[in-house]
Amino acid sequence: MTNVDWDAEAASFDEEPDHGLRDPDVRRAWAGRLRDWLPARAGDVLDLGCGTGSLSLLASEQGHRVTGVDLSAAMVTLAREKLAGRDAVFLVGDAAAPPVGEQRFDAVLVRHVLWALPDPGRALRHWCGLLRPRGRLVLIEGVWGSAAPVGIPAERLTGLLAPIAGPVRLERLSSDPSLWGKEVTDERYAVIAQVRTSGQERGEVAAAGE
Repeated sequence: MTNVDWDAEAASFDEEPDHGLRDPDVRRAWAGRLRDWLPARAGDVLDLGCGTGSLSLLASEQGHRVTGVDLSAAMVTLAREKLAGRDAVFLVGDAAAPPVGEQRFDAVLVRHVLWALPDPGRALRHWCGLLRPRGRLVLIEGVWGSAAPVGIPAERLTGLLAPIAGPVRLERLSSDPSLWGKEVTDERYAVIAQVRTSGQERGEVAAAGE
């Protein structure tokens, strides 16, 4: 992972528009996307690198049972407070190998985490193993910065998924400022991938929007 002290960042983490989702328009934009990306039926969602639980809260409001995992104990504390009284559990642990035992999920939701893992391909394979049949990965990633960009390009991510997932849908998110609270010019996207079932030989990528 990166060398950021996330415990120290926790108190101010929600000040970013797309972290805290405090602006009603930003919150509405993310809620709409999640409604499209997550299963229509209420199910079990694993939110990895959940931070303070903002996306977990949206998923919970849409009827899902949420398990959140974050390496930062301070982030987990804030997430537990944010979702107090809801059908949600938050655990301190590594997103690459979450401490969920044999539990299986209908969706694994991961935002801005995969790029920072030392072996993203291995993490993806492990996450696929946490999904029930016809479960889906919802991966929100990008490439940020111009002088020294960091992140994972969409083409690399879809390439990593091709051998292990079934249908893969790519949605470009850079042109939707309502998600970020401002105009952005860097690469931001979501990939929604279904767990491979027997008989599927490779992933298929379908681009949706720019």
